Amino acid sequence: VRRRLMLAAPALLLGVSRGGAQGATPFTLGVASGDPRADSLVLWTRLAPTPLEPDGGMGPAPATLRWELAEDDAFRRIIRRGETTALAEEAHSAHVEVTGLPPGRPFSYRFLHGGEASPSGRTRTAPAPGDAAPVRFLNAGCQNWEHGHFTAWAHAARLQDIAFVFHYGDSIYEGAGRARPGGWGALVRPHHGGACLTLADYRARHAQYRTDADLQAAHAAHPFICTHDDHEVENNWAGEHAGRRNGVRATTDFTARRAAALQAWWEHMPLPRAARDRAFRRLRFGALLDLHVLDTRRFRDEQPCGDGARTLCADAFNPDAQMLGRAQEAWLHEGLARGPGWQVLAQQV
Repeated sequence: VRRRLMLAAPALLLGVSRGGAQGATPFTLGVASGDPRADSLVLWTRLAPTPLEPDGGMGPAPATLRWELAEDDAFRRIIRRGETTALAEEAHSAHVEVTGLPPGRPFSYRFLHGGEASPSGRTRTAPAPGDAAPVRFLNAGCQNWEHGHFTAWAHAARLQDIAFVFHYGDSIYEGAGRARPGGWGALVRPHHGGACLTLADYRARHAQYRTDADLQAAHAAHPFICTHDDHEVENNWAGEHAGRRNGVRATTDFTARRAAALQAWWEHMPLPRAARDRAFRRLRFGALLDLHVLDTRRFRDEQPCGDGARTLCADAFNPDAQMLGRAQEAWLHEGLARGPGWQVLAQQV
């Protein structure tokens, strides 16, 4: 088979919505599925009756959820069901890894808590390893709440026969809310709160984005495969190094901030538990496509030359500079050497 290489680089799917109402339901943030494999899926939700509160309105106690996976939208043919515990230390998020599923099949799913059912979602497993059927997917990211409604996600939700959505990152923007009413550069809708520095800050920011009706609709329509870029933490961060603003470093403890930010990101994405510590991973879709999901931030060398649009210095030409880190680079080369068909580098650059 001829080997081919495809770079999944940022596509400008910006937009998203009409912030959702905050009522008594615990499912204000909707549902999602992710990381579809030929025999497994991840089902996600987060209990948050008051999503912009530090604990989402849930308090410190754990909560039990039931989940159902069905062959039909009416849930008359339920093929799998179970219970999971949503913990306060994980923002009462649920990441259910359902295994032993048939390949290439569509499903409906939902969660139940107390006497209330979540909105239902649609998802599908990846094709079987030998299946040569075409694979159609979306590539999206860089969704900034302040820049506009997420109407592109409403369009994405209506598309049919989508195997998955790859979200390359910038699922939130971390800056403080800014009031610029009217005139040039006016914000469509402001961020809630100040700049994200703590775990509570990042949770509230993710929750605000998740209240968007169009973003919820896209997540409920297709399985997502997610990685992160810089704004999940801070603009232009790299490895152990904080981002820079006009050459001046922030005074916040960056190690603690990064840990809080990446925990909140995991809590709000349909990710398996293993992705909490290692975002790079590989998913295969039939005989046609290997998707190498990359992390181009956590193992990266510091941005050269003081960062930003500056005159290049000698460090910009260092042949040993790393964006993936040596372990991830070796993992990628090993996967590229043995994969069939299309090799897709799912990444941010």
